[in-house]
Amino acid sequence: MGQDHIRYDILAQDALRGVIRKVLSEVAATGRLPGEHHFFITFLTGAPGVRISQHLKSKYPEQMTIVIQHQFWEMKITETSFEIGLSFSDVPEKLHIPFNAIRGFYDPSVNFELEFDVPLADSDELPEAEITAYPTTSEKTEDAAAAKPADGEEKKAGSVVSLDAFRKKQ
Repeated sequence: MGQDHIRYDILAQDALRGVIRKVLSEVAATGRLPGEHHFFITFLTGAPGVRISQHLKSKYPEQMTIVIQHQFWEMKITETSFEIGLSFSDVPEKLHIPFNAIRGFYDPSVNFELEFDVPLADSDELPEAEITAYPTTSEKTEDAAAAKPADGEEKKAGSVVSLDAFRKKQ
């Protein structure tokens, strides 16, 4: 097999990040998510261009997962990143996340998942922390922290989506 000078792997990952950019752009334009859609977005907290509070950075030094569902504000999308306001334990925070820092995107309402090859600085895999953007009452926040994919769905850690999954079967 010849050497890939074109780097199709990088082009494919950039195209799939474009899916996330488009979906978030539509949500930003309407200010809400359609139907039952909601998103789990895992990103590297130490990646270049990521801006989060020092409190969140110290709590999640490698990566964190946010859930975009009921309450968010000031979502802004650019070609290379997005900004969003979320509440963490009743504390409002503004996050700036470059698309290149995203390791995973999951919409459990339709069992759609994308995973990206963005290695951690010190190791390949660490347990994920899940942070939620649900209503800010402590009871609802605790319920949201325990949110799991719906009946029988299981999010596979460390799996990479294959482009074959998107091809028509013959």
